Amino acid sequence: MRVFLGFDDTDDKDAPMGTGRLVREFVYGLDSDCSLVGVIRHQLPRLDDIPFTSNNSSACAVIDIPDGYALEELRDKAVDHLVKNCAPGSDPGLCIAREEAVGSTLVQFAQAVTGLKVTQQQAMDAAHPFELLGLGGTNDGIIGAAAAVGLTKFGWCGRFIEYGRLRDLPADLHVHDLNEAGIQVVSVDRDPLVPLPGDEVRNAGWIRPSLWAGIPVLQVTMTEHHVWQPAHGKSKKKLGMGQGKNGHATTAPYTA
Repeated sequence: MRVFLGFDDTDDKDAPMGTGRLVREFVYGLDSDCSLVGVIRHQLPRLDDIPFTSNNSSACAVIDIPDGYALEELRDKAVDHLVKNCAPGSDPGLCIAREEAVGSTLVQFAQAVTGLKVTQQQAMDAAHPFELLGLGGTNDGIIGAAAAVGLTKFGWCGRFIEYGRLRDLPADLHVHDLNEAGIQVVSVDRDPLVPLPGDEVRNAGWIRPSLWAGIPVLQVTMTEHHVWQPAHGKSKKKLGMGQGKNGHATTAPYTA
């Protein structure tokens, strides 16, 4: 059975790690009979009337659990991890749902969250009957947690920050290497050609494939014939990129 676990609002402006890193640390400790599919980071809007710490992102862990494995056990492990590792000033939320049970109501809510300010009540209505838990502070994290599940089910939003051998791949490799790692390669040039299995992909030391059509897809651009590079790289750390919950600018100290 495939399960989605959405996490949000686990940090504050002084936290040593963001939500993406916290979720990665959680999945590293999964029981051996659970299988990680991936962790997907979802961007939420940076609007003046929406409180957030640095980047306003949530994350969804996609996990396969065996028949007979108690979903409540996975929930309890996630809650325990959040309680132990969330920043003191955070408003953490957790959403747990079986993939097959996530329908259009939660997906449409999640899509709205990427562009509008919504309420906790709207999140609770959209996530019914799934488990949606506020675990501290204002409990505003339930909004992003529910959105992370819905956007993952949507399948056309977010980027993988954990997936198979993603973090062990070399900086220079071939398209077939990425394919063998379960990652499709797609040109996003204006007049795109098809990246062929023997083509090179260079400068790929930091890649975070997009979630497209429910699978990891690396967007690339051509630099010369049969040579590609990732279309998106690691963002530079800049001051004043986020807005804290007190309305003041904050730094963006981590990148998932």
